Amino acid sequence: MMLSPPFILYLYLLAPCYWAFICQNMEPSSKFRMDGDYTIAGFFRLHSYSTTVKSRPEVDICDKAVSVNSHGYHLFQAMRFAIEKINNSSSILPNVTLGYEIYNICSESANMYATLSILAQSRQHHVEVLSNFTHYQPKAVALIGPDSSHFTLTTAAILSILLMPEISYEASSEMLSLKRAYPSFLRTIPSDRLQVEAIVLLLQEFRWNWIAMVGSDDAYGRNGLKTLQEVVAKHDICAAYQGIIPTNPSSPELKEMVRVLVGTGVNVTVVFSNADSAKDFFVMVVQENVTEKVWLGTEAWSLASAVWSIPGIHRIGTVIGLSVKQAKLPGLEEFESAHVNSEKSNVATCAPDLGAEGRGGGSSSNESTSQGCNQICTRCHSLTSAPQTFDIWTSFNVYSAVFAVAHGLHHLLGCCSRACSKDKVYPWQLLEKIKQVNFTLQKSQVLFDANGDPLTGYDLVMWKWTGQTWSFDVIGSFLQKPDRLNLDRDGLLWLTKDNQVPVSACSKVCVKGEKRMQVGLPQCCFDCMACPAGTFLNSSDLYNCQPCGTDQWAPVRSEICFNRTLEFLSWADPVSWALLTAITLLLLLLAGTIALFAQNLTTPVVKSAGGRMCFLMLGCLICACCSLYCYFGEPTWHMCLLRLPIFSISFTICLSCIATRAFQVVCIFKLASKWPAFYRAWVRHNGPNLFIGACTATQVVICLVLLCTNPSVPRKDYETFATLIIFQCSEDAAVWGLLYNTLLGICCFVISYMGKDLPENYNEAKCITCSLLINFVCFICFLATYVFYQGKYLVAITVLSNLTTLSGIFGGYFLPKGYIILFRVELNTTEHFQMSIQSYTRKRSSD
Repeated sequence: MMLSPPFILYLYLLAPCYWAFICQNMEPSSKFRMDGDYTIAGFFRLHSYSTTVKSRPEVDICDKAVSVNSHGYHLFQAMRFAIEKINNSSSILPNVTLGYEIYNICSESANMYATLSILAQSRQHHVEVLSNFTHYQPKAVALIGPDSSHFTLTTAAILSILLMPEISYEASSEMLSLKRAYPSFLRTIPSDRLQVEAIVLLLQEFRWNWIAMVGSDDAYGRNGLKTLQEVVAKHDICAAYQGIIPTNPSSPELKEMVRVLVGTGVNVTVVFSNADSAKDFFVMVVQENVTEKVWLGTEAWSLASAVWSIPGIHRIGTVIGLSVKQAKLPGLEEFESAHVNSEKSNVATCAPDLGAEGRGGGSSSNESTSQGCNQICTRCHSLTSAPQTFDIWTSFNVYSAVFAVAHGLHHLLGCCSRACSKDKVYPWQLLEKIKQVNFTLQKSQVLFDANGDPLTGYDLVMWKWTGQTWSFDVIGSFLQKPDRLNLDRDGLLWLTKDNQVPVSACSKVCVKGEKRMQVGLPQCCFDCMACPAGTFLNSSDLYNCQPCGTDQWAPVRSEICFNRTLEFLSWADPVSWALLTAITLLLLLLAGTIALFAQNLTTPVVKSAGGRMCFLMLGCLICACCSLYCYFGEPTWHMCLLRLPIFSISFTICLSCIATRAFQVVCIFKLASKWPAFYRAWVRHNGPNLFIGACTATQVVICLVLLCTNPSVPRKDYETFATLIIFQCSEDAAVWGLLYNTLLGICCFVISYMGKDLPENYNEAKCITCSLLINFVCFICFLATYVFYQGKYLVAITVLSNLTTLSGIFGGYFLPKGYIILFRVELNTTEHFQMSIQSYTRKRSSD
């Protein structure tokens, strides 16, 4: 193992300090030491912490303390009980006797003294400074303890140099899980990181996001608060107050701390503290008459009698705490009772200082006369109270730690059913075996993960008061991997006026789809604002509304986006069926008219209608009708490009033909006599064809320009409807082609109107006027609809407008002539037309 220079220097400094401490020589009590083939060390706090400030480098004598720590005493007896169980067992470590070396630690100096003591080799009182401890055999093969994270951080750092296994029963600091710094440390109590996760889940369970946090002034409290602050910040939980409990219970800072905490208005306070600091804190809480609050406690004090026995503490409100998992330890109480009077503390007389000889490396004094500093408890026999539930549950941690060492030693010695090899054991060898143990003890599984932490969880307890009599209920549990909280809500009794869950939030909970608008610095203080339509609130970001995708929509206060419905005029739509039927019917009528006119091509009616020009007009109407089929179904690039030019050009040809035919009739009856030269030029230069060609060419140019500058292509309209996507062709420039046809229609109307007094058989002003009036009305209706309506049926309106226009042309110009051909045959004769011309001539002559 590579040792860093600071570690080596640390060891060099500590080794001389071992003898620099002046400790009274005392004979250790038989309760604290028992010889065996292999010795396990144990560190327990049997007395209250020493707070004296020393002027000399002396080790604190814990037995001088006034009060005895009953909880530490029960843990101390649990280790002795476990070793006795193992020594009396034939299934584990047969023919091997385990011994123990137990130290009473009440201060840093006592803890340091004990740590260096167990590192000394057997029958010696000093620690050799070596560059390689592979074959170094200290007095103990493993250590159980200490209880506090503060002491354990020191002990674990020193023992890691020798890789001596250290299994703590109560040290829960998260830092101890760092294997690079503490490679030989293990524990039977979960890490504070797990405890913090359980607290956060509990806060989330009741939606408490505005809390206060206080901790003890030691590694346990400070590191716990730091971890808690880091974790709650990730879950939108804010600390309105965070403080450290002063070590001096009579200091004015403690009273000020409680007053500031109450002034924040929070109803939930997390107390991450050891039992002694928690006691001082709650004494002040009771004095300040703080009531109806919720106090969340850690396993260090939630069931500690030093806290719940405070007078008047039943008035502070609801206390919910974490505790180590429930466990039973049959026989412990009987073991303590049997030993309480069997061994009497026998304080040895103070031996003289060891002097230079004692400080040498080769002391030969035997174990019976070795230093027994802090291995005595003169008042422990006076403890007659039975271990409480909290003591038993924690004692099981000590019990399982001892059995973990025994199982590791069992595998290292290659024990079979009857005997073990009793070979020399080095701590680093035992460490590897302890890491691999996996056994069941009192129906609980004992094993360690890669960080040396147990794979257990916590129980959730709630204080219960019957008058002023204290008890507790187990209301749930916290299990890890995966982290989950099991809570029995029905069994909760809230000490509030209405027995309802207290509320502890800076702001009201926003309803679904409302974003938070932070007010002030704490992120838990905010106003709520509904997310507007088209946005949604993502659970990963509660402060910003996220916009939906282009193809999605969302209503106001939405947490998700919905896919928009793509709409177009499909072939299966009932409106489409009606329009398609009308288009097809018109096509059949046009085709029938072509056949009818072809059979009667030489008749006066067909000739007066334009003769062979009628076939061009009817063909153009058919093309225009066929273009209407391109308006149905999902728009494609070809459909959008072709449908408007085909209709516009076809309709232009049809209108120009009508205008030409009307102009020719007017010329024959009116202009030929007045302007004969104009009429001859019109006939000689083939005026009708030039007019039709010019009109058509103009429309073709307009269509080509529009195709180049603003082509009609498939386009999805996302703006008109929030929940729909209108899929249609972009025809923003279509109005130009329609406007041209409208102008051409007006021209046609004027020419037709000029022939209103022509012979009846040649007078088409009424029919053309009616047809063109229908065209104008359709054009105006289409423009109005295009401005005020947008949707998939805009296409249907366009089709209906064009279809009505075509039907008007057909009905106004061709249908009367077809009627005469089919049903008024007597009017379709040369004689009838001549009589009509003669009548017109006589009328003009008389005028």
